[in-house]
Amino acid sequence: MNIPEDLKYTRDHEWVRQEPNDNHNPFELYTVGLTDFAQSQLGDIVYVDVDTIDETVDAHDVFGTIEAVKTVSDLFMPLTGIVHINPAIEDKPELVNTDPYGEGWIIQIEVPHDSDINLEDEWNELLTAKQYKALTE
Repeated sequence: MNIPEDLKYTRDHEWVRQEPNDNHNPFELYTVGLTDFAQSQLGDIVYVDVDTIDETVDAHDVFGTIEAVKTVSDLFMPLTGIVHINPAIEDKPELVNTDPYGEGWIIQIEVPHDSDINLEDEWNELLTAKQYKALTE
């Protein structure tokens, strides 16, 4: 099972990567996807539905669903912010299976610098790779 060390994780099996900020953006940007463990448990992904595009969604709330051949699962926000979907998975949801940490990412979360979001606390609630590995064993 692939668990990259440079990412953070949720107990709901999403991964989170903070994107570089050149200090010219008025927001922080985070990329979110489904872990290798989760996609292997679900099986072949056939559809990803994100019905919260361009909305602010709170951490731990559902932002969409992911549909595999035999099941549908909710997707949960790891951090509070504005949701933007990966356009590639709209046409090719199987990217979540074939490249979960690359082109198969699901959303990006935009967190404006001038917001009241306590991002540090939310970030610190996420699991390290070591903690996530222990969760999945």
